Amino acid sequence: MQMIQTMVITGYRNFELGVFKEEDAKVKVIKKVIKDTLVQYLDAGLQWVLLAGNLGVELWSAQIIDELKKTYPVLKLALIYPYYSFGKQWNEKNQALLQSIENQADYVDAVSHHEYQNPGQLKSHTHFLLTHSQATVILYDEEFPGKSKFFMHDAKKYQEEHDYFIHQITMDDLQNAVFDDSV
Repeated sequence: MQMIQTMVITGYRNFELGVFKEEDAKVKVIKKVIKDTLVQYLDAGLQWVLLAGNLGVELWSAQIIDELKKTYPVLKLALIYPYYSFGKQWNEKNQALLQSIENQADYVDAVSHHEYQNPGQLKSHTHFLLTHSQATVILYDEEFPGKSKFFMHDAKKYQEEHDYFIHQITMDDLQNAVFDDSV
């Protein structure tokens, strides 16, 4: 495993997975797989995780990071929003969840310091994340495209010209974790 100090974690939004309650069994499996993956990288020198703050995989990852910080105090979380006021249109419950993640983050900023204006801000955000990390852990399966397909496309394109590692978690990986006794 190559030395990775900074990585991005992204993947499906909760609604893309049909998850609307934190108690959903799918969340437990996803968190276990992400935690196991993160521990491998932490043991190899990971220090920073960058998240965009999206509902689903990213916010579940933030919860895992908060838990892992107790064992790995070197671990830091950066929330890098694509634009100013990201998440303000969400319902109160989701805004409160995002606020709690923001409170535990070690660094919070936005790539664009303007309200949402156009898709170019999202493109710039992805470029920023890729150029400020050595790897991505992405929960994404080509058979089930979602919003993450855009990040995956850009990450693969970036990887063609840079030393960049993509750790893809697929639906098969999640299914295999279900059969693991520790879930």
